[in-house]
Amino acid sequence: MEKFNHRVFGGALIKAINSNYNADFSGQPRTLPNGVVYATDKVLKYAIRNYLKDAYDKERIFVFKSFTNDVKPRTLDENFINIFGDFPKKTISKEVEKKGKTEIKEDVVIDRLGIAKKLLTCIDIRFFGATYAGEENISIHGPVQINHGVNIWNENNIFSEQIMSPYRNSNESSSDSDASTLGRQSKLQEGHYLHHFSINPKTIEWYVKNGAPALSIEDIVKLKEAMSKGVTYYDSSAKAGCENELLVWVTLKQESKLVLPNFTQLMKMDKEKVDGKVQLDLSELKTVLEANTTEIESIEISLNQASIVIKNAPKNATIKSF
Repeated sequence: MEKFNHRVFGGALIKAINSNYNADFSGQPRTLPNGVVYATDKVLKYAIRNYLKDAYDKERIFVFKSFTNDVKPRTLDENFINIFGDFPKKTISKEVEKKGKTEIKEDVVIDRLGIAKKLLTCIDIRFFGATYAGEENISIHGPVQINHGVNIWNENNIFSEQIMSPYRNSNESSSDSDASTLGRQSKLQEGHYLHHFSINPKTIEWYVKNGAPALSIEDIVKLKEAMSKGVTYYDSSAKAGCENELLVWVTLKQESKLVLPNFTQLMKMDKEKVDGKVQLDLSELKTVLEANTTEIESIEISLNQASIVIKNAPKNATIKSF
């Protein structure tokens, strides 16, 4: 497969209507100290992995919950062995002094580079890297870095509602042990989460030079597809109402050393809708990109035309629907 050699900067916008795109451990949508709703990078990565797992079943996905035969989540090492078999080994030789003589002793040890090379056969590790803290400690800096998503809509209205379980309280000492249990769920009335992301294939270059698979053009095609469809594809009770809304993808020329600013600072959403659609103003992004046209190979904007309108798109941008 042909190696991907370009750096990329971009933004992914996720719409949430009466839903909870990324809850904290109390079940509430996550909020910054100033009350603005946000989402971690992990939720978008999960949606990408989940989409790739189902759409490309021949691709290996490493960072995803799996279970043993007795329905227990696998440990990190168990997951590795389930996918790859036993840990790769290598033989090392060293000189030892024994009874005044120098002898060569051979030891069989776990091959750390071999583990990293196996991990990089998984498409999600080629994208996001991994911190492997199991039988060995290995850190792979992934080429694809996704920032937290921040709600750029002008409101952050969270509401909660009680829900009833069909089962009674199992705590016999409780005063309501004969009653059905009550729960609570919280959702955001409307939000538009903007994630900045960047891609730099050189972060895994050392492993590639030592025999690991490189990030390929085919990988990037699949990533772009998953970043356009993955959130819409993943449907759950909490995330029903969450959809991919827009993807901006700026590919730099291969020789470029340009570093672009965070796109969340350059894309502004108007406070009013037009015909029920939100309006995204790209004028600040346009200024930055058009000041660096000699460094940029292409600008692609994909969007859900049923929910969003863009204004002041950069010149030479290719605009298409999801």
